[in-house]
Amino acid sequence: MAPGSPTDKRPLAVAIVGPTASGKSALAMQLAQHLVTSRPCEIISVDSAQVFRHMDVGTAKPSAAEQAAIPHHLLDLIDPPERYSAAQFCQDAVRSSQEILARGNLPLLVGGTMLYLKALLEGLSDLPDADPAIRAQIEADATQLGWPALHARLATLDPEAAARLHPTDSQRIERALEIIQLTGKPLSQAYAQRSTPALPFRLLLIGLAPTARHTLHDRIALRFNAMLKQGLIDEVRELQQQFALTADLPSMRCVGYRQTWLYLAGDYGKGEAAYEELRQRGIFATRQLAKRQLTWMNNSMPGICLLDSQRDDLLSQVLKLIAAQD
Repeated sequence: MAPGSPTDKRPLAVAIVGPTASGKSALAMQLAQHLVTSRPCEIISVDSAQVFRHMDVGTAKPSAAEQAAIPHHLLDLIDPPERYSAAQFCQDAVRSSQEILARGNLPLLVGGTMLYLKALLEGLSDLPDADPAIRAQIEADATQLGWPALHARLATLDPEAAARLHPTDSQRIERALEIIQLTGKPLSQAYAQRSTPALPFRLLLIGLAPTARHTLHDRIALRFNAMLKQGLIDEVRELQQQFALTADLPSMRCVGYRQTWLYLAGDYGKGEAAYEELRQRGIFATRQLAKRQLTWMNNSMPGICLLDSQRDDLLSQVLKLIAAQD
């Protein structure tokens, strides 16, 4: 049911999504500050990296001052060795939005983890739980053959799933192969049966889509350079000292953290050349992430209102879209 439908009497929520470094968080803060007296807002993070405690620099987590100015939810939920799923996000997001609406406030769902938002809007498939024995065999094969070889195996079993995954995306390749073994069906068929959650709101979905891709690339480079200056390397080093981490944990597979892990492991060599390699690889990986996010947003989110993130009147355009829902 579309936002604004006369038959949908649920209160409004607004989602602001888009590629990394497109200005989602800044726009959300501007919107919340503009509406603070007329329609107080609270922000629900839609970010699979910001759920981790102690990971602040590399996730561009809102500052303490920003969190004090506008209430934020679903930040700092778990420690880096732990895992957090789309199903958990759906439960937490529904609960948080119910509490926000009960206070008479406007929920703003803000972030770039498109899988989380898609799960919230379209539901999750009734997929089987992980099977330790199957996973152990898949991981043993990966150790012997490499993840690109397992990606090629997946391509023969489920071409559609393989086409969406990078050959080194071990976590998703493993899950796709596991589901095929458990269900005898390709991932696309296994996902076909979904249960859509009952949401307490109708959603205005806004996507920030920069028309000038090179400008987004420049913003990504500036942002990653700033993270390095703000202490990303020290942050990862301290995490390694504080927790029992491995390179394949979801926290350490986050963009920026994975490249910094390899830098600290000496994979890029030593000295200034290694630092420059880290910088270049981090920027490249972030650009690849942005490309995937744009693909999700443009192809998998019907009903989304796309706005150029670089336009000067962006806030006023968002305010008009919200006003049209009243």
